Amino acid sequence: MAYNNSLHEHLIFCITLPLSTAIILANLLIIVGIACNRQLHNTPNYFFLSLLVAALCTGVALPFIPRMGLNRRLNFCTCLLVHIFPNFLFLSFLFNLVMVHFERYLCIVRPLHYSQFWVHRWFPLALLTVWVPPLLYASLPAFGWNNSPARGANSSTCSDLREEDCSYRLVFPKAFIYLEVYGLLLPAIMSIVGMTGRVLWIAREQVRDMCKLHRTVERAQVSEQEHRLNLRYAKCLAAVSLTFLLCWVPYIIYLHVSVVLLERNGEALGGSTTHIILSCTGIGSMAVIPVILGLANRQYTDPLHKLLQRVRCRWRRTQPSADIQL
Repeated sequence: MAYNNSLHEHLIFCITLPLSTAIILANLLIIVGIACNRQLHNTPNYFFLSLLVAALCTGVALPFIPRMGLNRRLNFCTCLLVHIFPNFLFLSFLFNLVMVHFERYLCIVRPLHYSQFWVHRWFPLALLTVWVPPLLYASLPAFGWNNSPARGANSSTCSDLREEDCSYRLVFPKAFIYLEVYGLLLPAIMSIVGMTGRVLWIAREQVRDMCKLHRTVERAQVSEQEHRLNLRYAKCLAAVSLTFLLCWVPYIIYLHVSVVLLERNGEALGGSTTHIILSCTGIGSMAVIPVILGLANRQYTDPLHKLLQRVRCRWRRTQPSADIQL
């Protein structure tokens, strides 16, 4: 058993280390880009900044999330911490992702009344709704909703359990996992998919109206401007579809496999190589979504582009002098 755990931990380390490093560095670059540009200091970008912080924290916790299914030698206090804290970070990341999509959805669907919605008017309250509820829900096992043998007598204190008893089965009851998957995770994913689909539909209708108006003015069948509009919409649709396939589908598959294994009384959950690979790639692909959204906005990456241009200019200036010396 110890040999299998060490092998699985080595596999988790090899998969999550490059993913975690890339996620942390990319989010840090975008955060610096927003912080350096004063024009981006507004409510929508504050929501996105909160999402970037949550994604960065998820990148830090990424190596620890797949380890939840492994049996480790830890006391009950440490066992609660290593299971509750990564779960809280991931739930807060998902809540922030929903809030960012909801804020942009309102801005597109109701542009004239956007400033009147509570998301914009009570910005601090909206931020609390994406951090406090995940913390409260993830902390429920610490308040007694766990499978500890001593939970009836000492549910509020850390009991002296054997170190090898630490695993997800000790911390998360089945009801807790089912409620998280079907009550929080899947509804959040479906809401994001629904809002994205609605935005794409509105964009398609606007493209059609612009094409009709252009045909009426120019009195032509098809023009180059229409081709550009249709091509831009096609690129947007392809980008959204590719993001869904690469980022959402692996996580949905991971959720489905986890629930199926859980229904078999936790058979091989966290102990199989396939499940470890699915958990690492599924959660890692989810954490990449804010990076994709950030890199798609030139304003966020503008400080990095300016820095690279300065480095290139200095390098080109020093290049002729170096050639002369040679």
